[in-house]
Amino acid sequence: MRLFGGMERGRRTLRAAWGCFFIALWVATQGFPVEDLVGRLPGQPTVDFRQFAGYVDVDVDAGRSLFYYFAEAEQDPHLLPLTLWLNGGPGCSSVGGGAFTELGPFYPRGDGRGLRRNSMSWNKASNLLFVESPVGVGWSYSNTTSDYTCGDDSTARDMLTFMLKWYDKFPAFRDSSFFLTGESYAGHYIPQLAEAMLDYNIHSKGFKFNIMGVALGNPLLNLDRDVPATYEFFWSHGMISDEVWFAINRDCDFDDYVLATPHNVTKSCIQAIADANGIVSEYINTYDVLLDVCYPSIVQQELRLKKLATKISMGVDVCMTQERRFYFNLPEVQKALHANRTNLLHQWFMCSDLVDYNYNDTNINMLPALKRIIQNHIPIWIFSGDEDSVVPLMGSRTLVRELAHDLQFKITVPYGAWFHKGQVGGWAIEYGNMLTYATVRGAAHMVPYAQPSRALHLFSSFVRGRRLPNSTRPSIDD
Repeated sequence: MRLFGGMERGRRTLRAAWGCFFIALWVATQGFPVEDLVGRLPGQPTVDFRQFAGYVDVDVDAGRSLFYYFAEAEQDPHLLPLTLWLNGGPGCSSVGGGAFTELGPFYPRGDGRGLRRNSMSWNKASNLLFVESPVGVGWSYSNTTSDYTCGDDSTARDMLTFMLKWYDKFPAFRDSSFFLTGESYAGHYIPQLAEAMLDYNIHSKGFKFNIMGVALGNPLLNLDRDVPATYEFFWSHGMISDEVWFAINRDCDFDDYVLATPHNVTKSCIQAIADANGIVSEYINTYDVLLDVCYPSIVQQELRLKKLATKISMGVDVCMTQERRFYFNLPEVQKALHANRTNLLHQWFMCSDLVDYNYNDTNINMLPALKRIIQNHIPIWIFSGDEDSVVPLMGSRTLVRELAHDLQFKITVPYGAWFHKGQVGGWAIEYGNMLTYATVRGAAHMVPYAQPSRALHLFSSFVRGRRLPNSTRPSIDD
């Protein structure tokens, strides 16, 4: 019995080996990098789409490389568009954020040792690409110390190089419709990358980027508007008193505000802001004021004991970020993702302390870049989770209106509710058939994290060139 059992196991091993060989051969002939194919992540549910992960060397001489994760669309990947997603920070991971907490195909399981399926993954509507940028974020690295001092310009240049080389790895997607998306400080990353791509297209006699749209969630666009909107949000949501709100309005001048060295902030303004932050307290998640907070010490203890550490608030696992960090630092996970190839001395973190970012760049007004994108006939959607106090809807909605006025766009769809599954998904307005602003009801700074179903509906409408439905009748995206 043992003999025949051993022979059968040998046959199964041989069949598996041949199966892997033919899969690798097929991947290679289809124009995909065999070495980056992810067979299966530890604790991953079975799926029918392929995943790839690895590095793109953006500067071989400097030893500068960016890490990426790519998930094909669930069905017909060759027919669906390619979407790049970037998280912000600056200095936070798009792989950890977008791919494994928000809109990618998997979430970390409560025990931190496996994954569960995200049934509202955006790869239902598109192929998804996530990049850890700039160097120093996540598993992206450089052998040149000075590369960790960076800013908006260097980040855009590296991402342009990354995309050109990524298309060399994945030539099957060179002609696909391409969408640029992201959230938070990606309000800088994405428009600046789009401009770099437009400049490249002007001078290229061969390949050109097929940019079909830009979508930005709770994006930092202009500090002069976005910073005071935070305190307006606190006040309008009953989180600070009238007296503190009036003091901020009276004593604070947010024109030409810079995060690094706010030179024009008076002592009375500093005191008023400190009062506001003290009232709001550290026990509120300012990225989503409705959600409860996670207590990391309790989660870490439960993870070590291999218990489920999931904490649910309004249907959301508020401790997902702790579970994700635990999972990504497992050696078997890094091996499966072809990550950490240089054996970095630090653990994987969502937001990096290694990145020395030029915070003067945070004060750049992004409206001129958005204007140029639209003038190149590329539609833009700006969307806001309405429970985010970090980059609140009040600032974003005002900035979109200013952009529409500058472009001399008329209102083509008046401000009103849009619907998903018979309920209000949020509110939206459209200007000139090229510029859409939408809120997502009950969503956070990370919109797909807090409202995955509504976020998928919004994204699907965006990539399919459809308006958000203004009636309760079911749409094709419901």
